[in-house]
Formats: sequence, C-alpha cells, structure tokens
Amino acid sequence: MEGEKITDFKYLKTGLVKLFRRSNNGEEQVITITRPYEFVSNMSIFSEEKYKYSVSALEDSIVCSVKLDFIKELFLKNGSFASNLLTKISMINDKIINQTLDIRQKNLIGRVAFVLAYFTKDIYKSRVFDLPVSRKEIADYIGMSTANVIRTMSDFKREGIIKIFGKTIEVVDLDKLEVIAKRG
Repeated sequence: MEGEKITDFKYLKTGLVKLFRRSNNGEEQVITITRPYEFVSNMSIFSEEKYKYSVSALEDSIVCSVKLDFIKELFLKNGSFASNLLTKISMINDKIINQTLDIRQKNLIGRVAFVLAYFTKDIYKSRVFDLPVSRKEIADYIGMSTANVIRTMSDFKREGIIKIFGKTIEVVDLDKLEVIAKRG
C-alpha cells in the first residue's frame, strides 16, 4: 500500500494486478494493469523508503516476496544480476510511460478500444474474457468519465465490434477494434 515502508522485493508470479495511487481527494488513479513477472510494486524500491503506489489484485494472484536487504546484497555481489534486474525494471517503467502517453494522444473511442485490445491481446490472449475491472476503473485508467466508457462500450456492442454478457467481453471484430485503437 502507498505509504507503507518498503521491506521486500515483490513480483507477481500469477494473476493480474493494478497499480494505482490515491489523489488528494481520495480518488483512485489507475496507473497500469499488469500481468505476471512485471515488478510493478518495485518501481521506487531503490529511491524511496516508502511505497509511492499501491498494488491491488484484480483476480486470484500469487506474489513472491524476497527481503529487500537480500536483493541489495545480491546487487553488490553479482553485477550481472543487478544489470538484468535494473534492465527489467527500466523496461516496465518505459512500458507504463509509453502506455500512458499513447492513451493521452487518443480520443475517447480510441482509449476504450486500446484497453479492450490490451486485455484481448496482451493480458488474456483470447477474444473472450471476463473483464477484471469495473467501468469506473477503466475510466480512471484512460482519463475519461465512467459514463463515457459505458456509452462507448455500448456503441462498440451496437456496431458488432464486441459482445457483452455481464462482465464477460467477446471481441467479435478484433481488426476493427485495433484500427480504432490505433487511429484513436
């Protein structure tokens, strides 16, 4: 949780999580949604004493935890380990920054299409999946209102791009969804 003392190096072995922070008014700001082996809780472990962000499981997840002192010891003793870990953490930070900037450049329908394509291709690798987040969390992630996300998903449904069965999403026309996400 944001504000807690950093004592462990943690990584997601299985499952799905969201990285977020609380704004001054207490609202959640979703930074990213990520899958296993991406060290989202470790973004500031070498620069801060306390977590700057919170991580919350979106589905059943397993997290491996190693004492941070042990990781720091390995850094001092094994340059190859240190280099590989820093490279991985940098790649994840770059991914988060690039996704955020890409989303900001899109209009509303492009942003919603991006999120649905991300879940389809990168997270679940399936055209049918249970949406692990609420429409509000999607809105927080892409910087739009919940009403706009709901309306856009309804438009995609009406246009035959997706089917919605409660929390289950079926992407019927992935090509069209990707075009919308790209042109956004």
